[in-house]
Amino acid sequence: MNLSHVHTFLVVMETGNLNKAAAKLNVTQSTVTARINALEDVLGQTLLRRVKSGAELTATGSKFVKHAQILMQVWNQARHDTSLPRGFDDVCNLGCTDALWSGAGELWLNTTRSRCPTVAVNVESGSEAEVRPWIINSIVDVAIAYEAPPATGFSISPLFEDIFIEVATVERGLMRWDPMYVYVDHGEEFRRWHAETFPVDDTAVVTFTNGVFALNHILKWGGSAYLPYRIVKDRMDAGQIFEVKDAPRFRRTAYLARSIARTQNWSWFEDVYAGFRQAAKELELPAPW
Repeated sequence: MNLSHVHTFLVVMETGNLNKAAAKLNVTQSTVTARINALEDVLGQTLLRRVKSGAELTATGSKFVKHAQILMQVWNQARHDTSLPRGFDDVCNLGCTDALWSGAGELWLNTTRSRCPTVAVNVESGSEAEVRPWIINSIVDVAIAYEAPPATGFSISPLFEDIFIEVATVERGLMRWDPMYVYVDHGEEFRRWHAETFPVDDTAVVTFTNGVFALNHILKWGGSAYLPYRIVKDRMDAGQIFEVKDAPRFRRTAYLARSIARTQNWSWFEDVYAGFRQAAKELELPAPW
């Protein structure tokens, strides 16, 4: 299977149009058509259906998308691994759920760089749904996620407890509803807990899926939000935001997935792991009110 054909298929899927795909790839439309036809011949299946507006996926094409993405990810990783920068001994492919990057994935990266200057790091960040196949298909060596799936050749262990607290830009106690409340969607588990804990019909003034964006927003506009302690600690220490007194806390475990074959040969891995754990202790939250 020619990887340029797979890449072309993904670009057509992204653009929904053969002409746009050709322009993006800087090739002719006939080249795009020939690549798609060749890919379909290899698979023995029709992947795209030509329509007036461009092209749309067939049922088989929809199924092939995830496999095509994995093929390209593995190829990109292989190219990265075999082109190790001069002066580096190894490369660590780090995967991290977007929601855990600030104060967790970033901490792991900084600890690795400070303690292992000859180890290059390739960071892959995405949603929980994107991180799971990276682990299952060994695209990453180490991953930090809330929902790390069981995977052959990987060790999964609790890394730290993520604690979500309600913070506000003014000191106050728990309210039935804050008209300046900003809702942050931290995932299905959090949505269920939030609905059970705050059974109100009021609508949040703004909704985010990114905790850092929400934090910056309330710092500018005022208000309150449920955010991970790891990203608000410095602002709380500076007196810019405050934990809402008597507001319940929500806890969620973050896991570390590590490739056994890769990490058991890294003499530096345990040192980085210990350094991360030590730094994470600084994020321990005091007892509730």
